[in-house]
Amino acid sequence: MSRSVNPGENARRVLIIKLSALGDFVLALGAMRAIRAAHPKAQLTLLTTPPYEALAKATGFFQKIETDGRPAGMKATRELIKRIRSQRYDVIYDLQTSGRTANYFKALNMPFRNPPLWSGHARGAAFEHKDPARGNMHSIDRLAAQLEVAGIGPQRVGGAWPPMPDMSFVRRSLGDTPSLLPEYFSLHGPYALMIPGASSHRAAKRWSPENYAGLASRIAESGVTPVLIGSKAESEIAQTIKSSEPRAKNLVTRTSLFQIVTLAEKALFAVGNDTGPMHMAALSGCPGVALFATSESDPDKAAPRGSQIIICEAPTLDELSVRDVWQAVQMLGVIPGRERVGQS
Repeated sequence: MSRSVNPGENARRVLIIKLSALGDFVLALGAMRAIRAAHPKAQLTLLTTPPYEALAKATGFFQKIETDGRPAGMKATRELIKRIRSQRYDVIYDLQTSGRTANYFKALNMPFRNPPLWSGHARGAAFEHKDPARGNMHSIDRLAAQLEVAGIGPQRVGGAWPPMPDMSFVRRSLGDTPSLLPEYFSLHGPYALMIPGASSHRAAKRWSPENYAGLASRIAESGVTPVLIGSKAESEIAQTIKSSEPRAKNLVTRTSLFQIVTLAEKALFAVGNDTGPMHMAALSGCPGVALFATSESDPDKAAPRGSQIIICEAPTLDELSVRDVWQAVQMLGVIPGRERVGQS
């Protein structure tokens, strides 16, 4: 445990660094809320990247949001470091804990400087998270352990620990505007979300479009509308699924991050790969089935949390059949007129 003392309620300026990616950003929301609670009087600033500005603003945690967390080139990086130094932060919480942010720490700790207290994995930080097992922890647990080193824990902020992300801020921030209702997308009956995407550079984390099409047919035959969501990168995948199963509703590229949350709140269930929107759905209270290729990612470190989630895993996703995933969906016990598998 560090000998440095966290200023807590006496802090005037606090910085959180969280640059990406979507799933990691969402999983860090609980830690961000705990930091906000630990420093209620501080001006809290977030250093991030443009895709997460609106989401961060809606949380209500921050007085300032800066989006140049990944500057291009040495000149822009020097300007960023100069700005951080000029703000005289009492504490900086590095929730990204990457090589880039460790370099930011080193730049702020040049000789003859008076650097702020730093929470993260960077060697020599005031609140250095040294646990050798940190790389094997789930993101939520790892961030909680990092905050405990910095003197933030359940005894300071109250409530359950580790601090769980909570997507209810979307409703508090945006209300029940028409664009956040299922009817906005002409969804008038029971529906399920299908999330066939994943990182563009991690194709092995994607279950095949043909399998998703087969699952969409099972879902449609049960009286539930399969609803496809995703980004532009999933457009071709969604078209393949829609061509095979016309009863599917294709909303790929049509939903904002906020609409993903509100659609998930009212969906019967979600099925998806190891990807950010699947975390958002689970944290919105939506039951779901998450598909994991264990050769690519470890469910113990990356499984969605926050709702009733069943993990379907295999060394590669080619080894998961439509029947396997459909059985997992049935085990959720949420399809109208069907009881849980294994119940009489």
